[in-house]
Amino acid sequence: SVELSEFDLDFSPRGAIKSQMLADFVLEMSTPPEENAASPWTLSVDGASNIRGSGPGVVLEGPDGVLIE
Repeated sequence: SVELSEFDLDFSPRGAIKSQMLADFVLEMSTPPEENAASPWTLSVDGASNIRGSGPGVVLEGPDGVLIE
């Protein structure tokens, strides 16, 4: 308060935001979910070991035959 009075400023505390107002704001500003569901991707993970060591094996399968290993 002392620091603000030096510049001729007054502090006014803000009132509490009602929870329903906040919920209404979030609902209004949210984008609706897309109707077209995206094609699913499948993630397969295993723990493998061999003569060179061990580590995870990861395969990602996507739509239209996309395969990432």
